[in-house]
Amino acid sequence: MRIVVPMKAVPDLVEEIEITADGTGIDREYLKFVLNEWDDQALEEALLVKEATGAEVVALGLGSDPDIDASLYTAIAKGADRAVRLTGAGEVPDTATRARAVAGYLRDHPADLVITGVQAPDDLDGQLPATLGALLGHPHVSVVVSVALVTDPPEPPAVRVRQEFAGGRAAELVVDLPAVIGLQAARQAPRYAPISRIRQVMAAGGIEQVDPGLAPGSATGASGLAVRRMHAPEKTSHAQMLTGSADEVAGQIVDLLRSRGLVKG
Repeated sequence: MRIVVPMKAVPDLVEEIEITADGTGIDREYLKFVLNEWDDQALEEALLVKEATGAEVVALGLGSDPDIDASLYTAIAKGADRAVRLTGAGEVPDTATRARAVAGYLRDHPADLVITGVQAPDDLDGQLPATLGALLGHPHVSVVVSVALVTDPPEPPAVRVRQEFAGGRAAELVVDLPAVIGLQAARQAPRYAPISRIRQVMAAGGIEQVDPGLAPGSATGASGLAVRRMHAPEKTSHAQMLTGSADEVAGQIVDLLRSRGLVKG
C-alpha cells in the first residue's frame, strides 16, 4: 500500500503579516514559513496507518513553497519513507494549480491513498482534497478524523474513515481505494522529530525532485479566481493601560465600568 501526503508551507501566523503594494497578496520576502498544521495532522495519520499495515508513506511538496525542504526532511525524520519536491507549478500557485501539480505526479506515480490537510490558513477554501479527487477520478472524503485500512474487505480494497459533521455528529464511511482524504485531525497529536534526527536526514539528502509536467500556461490563473484587494483588519479599539497603586487602579476600573453603564452607583 502506498500513501502520498501532499504538504504545503504557509506563513507563520506569529509573524507580522504585511500586504503587498498592489494590495492583492501578502509580502512574502521576510516571512517565516512553516508546515500547514492540517498537513502535519495528515502526515501523522498516514504514519499511524503505516505502523498498522506496513504501508509506504511519501511526503510531497511544491518547490515554490518557501522552506518546504525543511518540512520534507522533518517528514522523513518522523517516519516517512520518501520525500518528493515538485517543480514547475509557478511562484505562488493557487489551489487548483497545486491540485493539478499533485495529480500530474500521481498519474505517473500512483498511490492507493492520498491524505492531505483539509485546508490551509492562507486560503481556508478547503478545495484541495476535492479538486484532487476530481482530477484523479477517485472518491473523496473531507473533514476526516481517522483512517484505517479495512482488513477483511471484499474486493476492491477499502479504508474506513470517520467524518465529522456540525453539531458534534460523526459518521463512519467505507471508501474504496484509491481515494483522496481531507484530514481535519489525526487520532493523536503529531509526533515530535528531534533536531538531531532532522539534521541526520538533511546530511543524507534524499529529497527527490520531479517535474509533474504541467501544460504550458497552466501554472497561472488556474482557478478562475482573482484577488482584487486584501485589507488588514480594521482597528476598532485600543488597549488602555492603567497605572498607579492597587487602590488607584481599582478606582480607575470602577470609573471605567460606571462610564459604560456596567456598574451603578
